[in-house]
Amino acid sequence: MSMPSLKNYAAALFAVFLMGQSVAAHAQLPDFTPLVEAASPAVVNISTRQKVPNAVASSGGLSVPDLEGLPPMFREFFERSIPQQPRAPGGGGRQREAQSLGSGFIISKDGYILTNNHVVADADEIIVRLSDRSELEAKLIGTDPRSDVALLKVEADDLPTVKLGNSDNLKVGEWVLAIGSPFGFDHSVTAGIVSAKGRSLPNESYVPFIQTDVAINPGNSGGPLFNLDGEVVGINSQIFTRSGGFMGLSFAIPMSVAMDVADQLKTSGKVSRGWLGVVIQEVNKDLAESFGLERPAGALVAQVLEDGPAAKGGLQVGDVILSLDGKPIIMSADLPHLVGALKPGTKANLEIVREGARRNLKLAVGTMPADDADEATPGATPGVERSSNRLGVSVAELTDEQKKALDLRGGVVIREVQDGPAALIGLRPGDVITHLNNQAITSAKNFTEVAQSLPKNRSVSMRVLRQGRASFITFKLAE
Repeated sequence: MSMPSLKNYAAALFAVFLMGQSVAAHAQLPDFTPLVEAASPAVVNISTRQKVPNAVASSGGLSVPDLEGLPPMFREFFERSIPQQPRAPGGGGRQREAQSLGSGFIISKDGYILTNNHVVADADEIIVRLSDRSELEAKLIGTDPRSDVALLKVEADDLPTVKLGNSDNLKVGEWVLAIGSPFGFDHSVTAGIVSAKGRSLPNESYVPFIQTDVAINPGNSGGPLFNLDGEVVGINSQIFTRSGGFMGLSFAIPMSVAMDVADQLKTSGKVSRGWLGVVIQEVNKDLAESFGLERPAGALVAQVLEDGPAAKGGLQVGDVILSLDGKPIIMSADLPHLVGALKPGTKANLEIVREGARRNLKLAVGTMPADDADEATPGATPGVERSSNRLGVSVAELTDEQKKALDLRGGVVIREVQDGPAALIGLRPGDVITHLNNQAITSAKNFTEVAQSLPKNRSVSMRVLRQGRASFITFKLAE
């Protein structure tokens, strides 16, 4: 074979190799078309109408807020922020209708539909548009603001339904797909992967969110998140954004949570969750050292509510909860997820660390109250005693009324903060100190004695109540 022929032969082989690589790479990418064709008919568009004061309407409608340059924040999809034109001019006490756009999906042939609470909140009328563009008025069966889940019902028979999956089986890196109505564009499809599981978001303590990089925008809210088997594994609910648009971080409510809520709403119209009656905080490196833990993990009990399940079960301030029913508590936010999923009255086994020793507690989980009660805030009291200059604070005894209001047996209130460690760690007049160096503070004299004996160059913990909210802080004394 001549030299040119050899070159041509080699080039042909290389081209075949590249073609094979391209085909192999293409074969590894998922084909979403069968999933979309099968699932789309069960995905619906949701619009709502509500009466709003004409004083608001006269401005030309609500505008999407400009968030550029503000710190990052988690946002709902603000469907209600889409500008609407007034239907008719008016003034005084007249009202007009405002609309919002969202998504949902049919979970039963007789017309039960899941969506987000914030899509239908305060609506006077809810309209569901099906894939064939027919419209039905929906009845609100119930909502649960804590999980942002709402259950609707339309009067129809033999409707297309989605397949429900087990969100607990999701794996990080797995392909997922969303179908919804971003900006009103019905049945738009976007895909991505699961970025993380069990995410806790600000003010969303009872939902272990699924984080994805699926493109989500206003109008996707309440829509389904599918796995490659065509099963719904989550409800698209929130995004992380600075500008109000998609930035690669979206969050879905796991179906294990959503279906538990839906079943309770269908049965009783409300949702009951497990509750311990404690205020907890994260265990950082310094707190772990001060409590004798090998590594930062668990949920530190900063406050135990009077007559709550935790108080009745023997849980104490300063305990670190390491596991619940054998499930480890790595981050403090893991605890509300696990407790909230328990039925009230269930017996829970807690592994805790108390005074450096591990022990087990068994207590009955209570029912979460409808609203969190505000705690009383102490004021100034007479009988000031200046502490050692090692901390630099003046403290005073709590009155009997303050102890009763705060459910305390002891503690001292800070009257003055001088230059020193107390100022550096952010203590303020009015703060109440209940524990120092893992010791309960019973009086101003006792506080001074404990402060004088604090160790040097080692993390020391202090429990502080500020405006009724308790937390542990740590510091080190250099001298």
